[in-house]
Amino acid sequence: MQYNTDSINHLIRNRRSVFPDQFDAGRPIPDEIIEAILTNATWAPTHGQNEPWHFSVFTGNGLKQLASFQSELYRQESGSGFAEKKYHKLQQQPLKASHIISIGMKRAVNTRIPEIEDIEAVACAVQNIYLSVTAYDLGGYWTTGGITYYENAKSFFGLGEADKLLGFFYIGYVAIPSAKGRRADVHTKANWIRE
Repeated sequence: MQYNTDSINHLIRNRRSVFPDQFDAGRPIPDEIIEAILTNATWAPTHGQNEPWHFSVFTGNGLKQLASFQSELYRQESGSGFAEKKYHKLQQQPLKASHIISIGMKRAVNTRIPEIEDIEAVACAVQNIYLSVTAYDLGGYWTTGGITYYENAKSFFGLGEADKLLGFFYIGYVAIPSAKGRRADVHTKANWIRE
């Protein structure tokens, strides 16, 4: 076999979400590693070679720009539902990461591919990010909280009207590991039809 399936199985089954409070805050990851992770993301399956993913990478002072933008947009958009605690979280959480990648889905002009298939392709790209982050012994997680679904957020991330902002992927060195994961037995989730 070309690949070590035991290693691949171990990687996939030991991938965990690692949250900003678990990061070694202030410890930057080399940009070359993030570029390699993003390159892996772009090898996700994509119908018609559409490659609908669009990433913006925030690091260094860029994290402060993201924190300021998202907290102020939240303040503007939340109206009577404004929560001071959420506002401060949007200001502080990005500063704990080494890098944050905005996850966007860009629609091709005049495409016949259903939108859901482009969204699914981006989700596959995010899974490649998750596995690559794990392989590099880093921590990360995909969040769809904060300003993800605000229409007025999209242009900040280079997205147009037909595009979608699908969240943010936080990456950092792990200071506090996540707990061991668990999944239901595969036999409770898969039916086999043999005849």
